[in-house]
Amino acid sequence: MVKKKIRVMIVDDSILFRNWLTQNISADPRFEVAGYAINALDAKAKLPILKPDIMTLDIEMPGMSGLDFLKEVLPSHPVPVILVSSLNVRVFDALAAGAIDFVRKPDMQQHNSKESFISVLRTKLSVGANARVRLPGTSGISQTASAPFGYGHLAGSAATGSIPNPPQNVASANLFANSTAMRKPSASQSVSPSVQRFGNLPIHSAQYDMIAIGASTGGTEAILEVVRQFPAKMPGIVITQHMPPGFTAMYAERLNRLCNMQVKEASHGDKIQPGLILLAPGGLQMRVVRLGTGYSVSCTEEAKVSGHKPSVDVLFDSVATTVKSRAIGVILTGMGADGAAGMLRMRKAGAFTIGQDRESCVVYGMPMEAYKIGAVCQQASLSNIPQVVMAQLAKG
Repeated sequence: MVKKKIRVMIVDDSILFRNWLTQNISADPRFEVAGYAINALDAKAKLPILKPDIMTLDIEMPGMSGLDFLKEVLPSHPVPVILVSSLNVRVFDALAAGAIDFVRKPDMQQHNSKESFISVLRTKLSVGANARVRLPGTSGISQTASAPFGYGHLAGSAATGSIPNPPQNVASANLFANSTAMRKPSASQSVSPSVQRFGNLPIHSAQYDMIAIGASTGGTEAILEVVRQFPAKMPGIVITQHMPPGFTAMYAERLNRLCNMQVKEASHGDKIQPGLILLAPGGLQMRVVRLGTGYSVSCTEEAKVSGHKPSVDVLFDSVATTVKSRAIGVILTGMGADGAAGMLRMRKAGAFTIGQDRESCVVYGMPMEAYKIGAVCQQASLSNIPQVVMAQLAKG
C-alpha cells in the first residue's frame, strides 16, 4: 500500500525563496507541494480550495501579515502552520495565534545554513502534519484538527525496571481550581480577595528546591500557560525549550512581561533562586550545578544531545544528579524523545515528575516517550499542571 503524501502549502511573498522551498520540499518523497500563495490574502482565498495537510507561512508580507492571517483564518480552517521567518519578535504572537512551530529562515549565501534549514523543516512538516491546532484565544485544542499519530491510551509500564507509583490522570484535581485567576490582571479586571491572597502567597517548600521544565513543538505557549499561573514567590524554575539562538532572549522577555515571576535568558553562572525563571539560551547546553549550599546554571557550547542544543535530557540529567529528590520535573508537548531518559533518571533519583497528557498536547511525542518508559509520576492536562505542581509543593 502506497503511503499518502503530506500535502504542503507554501506562503511567502519572495518568488525566489518560494521556488527554492518548493523544489526542496518536493524532493522529499514524503511530501507533495499542493500549491503556493504569494501573500496572506492569496493564501486566504486558496486555503479552502487546496486543503493542505500543513502550511508554511512567512510573517512579514505586504498587505495582510501572517499574524493577521492566523487570527482571521485559523478558527475556521485549523490547518497546522509552521512559521518560516527571519528573527522577529512577532513569531511569538503568531505562535499565540495558533501556529504550531517555527523555523528561522536560512542564510541563502551559506550552503550549511540552507541544508540545516531544509532538514529541520522537513522533520517539522512530517510531524506537524498530524499536530493538534490550538485555537486562538482559547486554552483548547481544535476538534477538527488531526489527532497526533493516532496513539491511544498507553499502558505506561517501565521498560527499564519496576518503579512505584504508576502514572495517573489528574484531570479531576481540584486544588486551587480557579488557577487561571493567578494570572496578572489587566487594569480593567476585578480580582476577588481570595485570588489576591493566593497571588501574593509566598510558596516555601521544605521538600523541593526547584522545578525543571522541558518542551518542544507547541511548547512556547504551553510553558506560558503553566508558569504565568504561578505566584511571584516560587522555588526557582529552570526551563529548556527547543529554540535557536536569538529567539530565546525574546521569548524570555515575553514571559517576563506576562508572568508574576521574574524571567530571564540564562547566563553562565546565574544563581537559581526563588521567584526567578531561567530559560536555557539557544545554541548552548544548560545544566544545574551545585553552588555552595544552593545551585546555579552552567551554559556551555557543546555538541547536540538527543538532536538538540539546548537539550531537555541535558537539563534533566543534571537535575537528577545534583538536586535529586528535591526537584519537580515537568515534560510538555513536543516531537521526539528528548527529555524522556533524563526524566526517568530524575524519577529514579526521587524527584516528582509530571507529564502533559495526550489530549492537551499539540504533539504528544516527548511526554509520550517519558510516559512509556515509566518516567512520569502523574499525567495531567496542560490546564491542570500548575495545580499539580502547587499541590506537590504544599505537601512539602
